[in-house]
Amino acid sequence: MRTTVPTSGALHFSTRGEYGVRLMVELARHYGSGPVSLSEMAEHESLPRPYLEQLVVSLREAGLVTSTRGAHGGYELARPPASVRMSEVITALEGPIAPMVCASDDPHHAEACQRAGFCTVEQLWQRVRDAVVSALDSMTLLDLAQPKVGHPVHSEPALVAVRPLSQQRSKEPVAQP
Repeated sequence: MRTTVPTSGALHFSTRGEYGVRLMVELARHYGSGPVSLSEMAEHESLPRPYLEQLVVSLREAGLVTSTRGAHGGYELARPPASVRMSEVITALEGPIAPMVCASDDPHHAEACQRAGFCTVEQLWQRVRDAVVSALDSMTLLDLAQPKVGHPVHSEPALVAVRPLSQQRSKEPVAQP
C-alpha cells in the first residue's frame, strides 16, 4: 500500500500533476481566444506531446477542458480560469489527495488500511491532507496564469491573454484592440 520516492520529500506529486498544471495554466492564458492545439502547447511549454494527449483525457473526463476537432481544433478550458480551483486540477490528474491511505476521502482507500479505526496517528495524516487541499483550494488557474514580471515569454501582460501562441513567439509588436 505504501510507496516511497527516494529524496522526494514526504508529499509527492508526479509528472502527471506537474505537466497537467502547466497545460492548464497555458489554457488559462488563452481563455476566450479559441482552442489551442496540443502541439503548440507542447512546444511552448517544452513538454512531450504524447504525454499531454494522455493528460487531456483525464482533464476532459473531469469536465475541466473541452476539445474541438478539425484544422483549427484543440483544447479550451470548460470554465473561466477564476472558477477552476487547483484542487480540482490536481485531483483530476493525481487522484484523491492523501499523504497516507488512511487519510483518503475515498472510502475504499480508507478500508485498505489495517489500522483504521484504532490508529491515533490517522488524525495527523488527515490534518496534512486538509492543509494541502486548503492550499490548493485557495488558488485558481487565474492566479497562476498571471505572467511573472520580467519573464521573457510573458513580458507583455495585456497581450498574453489574448494572443495565439504563434504570435507570442513573434518579435513584432502586436496592436492592441
